[in-house]
Amino acid sequence: MKVALVHDWITGMRGGEKVLEVFCELFPDAHLFTLLHNKGSASDTIEKMDIRTSFIQHLPLAKRKYRYFLPLFPNAIERFDLRGYDVVLSSSHCVAKGVITGPETLHVCYCFTPMRYIWDMYDQYFTGERSGGITRWAASFVRNYLRKWDVKSSRRVNRFVAISKYVAERIKKHYGIEPDIIFPPVDCSYFKPSSSLSAVPAQAGSEDFYLMVSPLAPNKRVDIGINAFNKLGLPLKVIGSGQEEGRLRRIANRNIELMGWQSDETVRDHYAACKALIFPGIDDFGIVPLEAQASGKPVIAYGAGGALETIIPIDNDKLKIKNDNGQSQKATGVFFYEHNPDALAEAVSYFEDLRDVFDRHEIRKNAESFDRVIFKEKIKSYIEQEYEKFRLDSQDE
Repeated sequence: MKVALVHDWITGMRGGEKVLEVFCELFPDAHLFTLLHNKGSASDTIEKMDIRTSFIQHLPLAKRKYRYFLPLFPNAIERFDLRGYDVVLSSSHCVAKGVITGPETLHVCYCFTPMRYIWDMYDQYFTGERSGGITRWAASFVRNYLRKWDVKSSRRVNRFVAISKYVAERIKKHYGIEPDIIFPPVDCSYFKPSSSLSAVPAQAGSEDFYLMVSPLAPNKRVDIGINAFNKLGLPLKVIGSGQEEGRLRRIANRNIELMGWQSDETVRDHYAACKALIFPGIDDFGIVPLEAQASGKPVIAYGAGGALETIIPIDNDKLKIKNDNGQSQKATGVFFYEHNPDALAEAVSYFEDLRDVFDRHEIRKNAESFDRVIFKEKIKSYIEQEYEKFRLDSQDE
């Protein structure tokens, strides 16, 4: 198969890029199309690919302010020449799924989410405290155009694969399409409990702090975590950077350390050394909670979105939870169900009383069911099977 990969943009190694990395391993000879590539921002596996960018790459300030060019993204993605490919595999949370392919090409979209800026989370991105009047006016002006384009371009995809049941429901709601589901990967060979690591740096501490690992973006609701720990007074470390950083630094008390961007090694060591991970956002799936669980650490999360599919919550009687197969599983975290700092603070206090109930080996076992090796084999088999069906159907026509 001659394969093309399409990814929205490459500006760092977040959850989407960890999925893309697997695609690059499966198809190392593929051409990789993306709106924008900040060289050196991704892993060696991705950086070694034949990367082809759009005109967005050459716009002023695009390296840091590319989101301001959102209205241009549909036109930019449609300009890619994808003639002659057997398979196009797009990984999309914005416009990547909107590439134009010919009838001879199978287009499989691994969908992280329908474009959240214009659908479910529009208000979170364009509220008064997060954006100025001009930005809000511009967003309202292009919202309907982008929604129409988003729905129309979904018809160009032959097969949608959602990252979770939560995202599958949104694809069905917005596009009227029933997708397949393949959960994203967590690298259990890299993220391990502290006893499996050669050393946990002294600066990471020793289970005397809570941890958040997140882009500092509006939809991640890092502000809920910071305000909860302002109230609790307990140590909290926050690893990540983004457009919310200035605002979050202004509201954080001295017990909270915003560490900014950190290396993978530092993130791994902090997972292994923390008391628990704090996860207050509504994520489409949530690789970060699985990385923490692979490190043997429980997760205190808002009980919505993808977290419901990756975290086994403790109940009030401290009993084992039964999974869909009727087998007993031990809890791997605590949920809070009101989306505010007070509810999170109450969940942290509840967790403090129950810390000894959690077993790091059982927690890791849950993460291992989402391991990178499993994902790689599933997506490989899926592409091969769908391409064979597509080829046979084309011959029949």
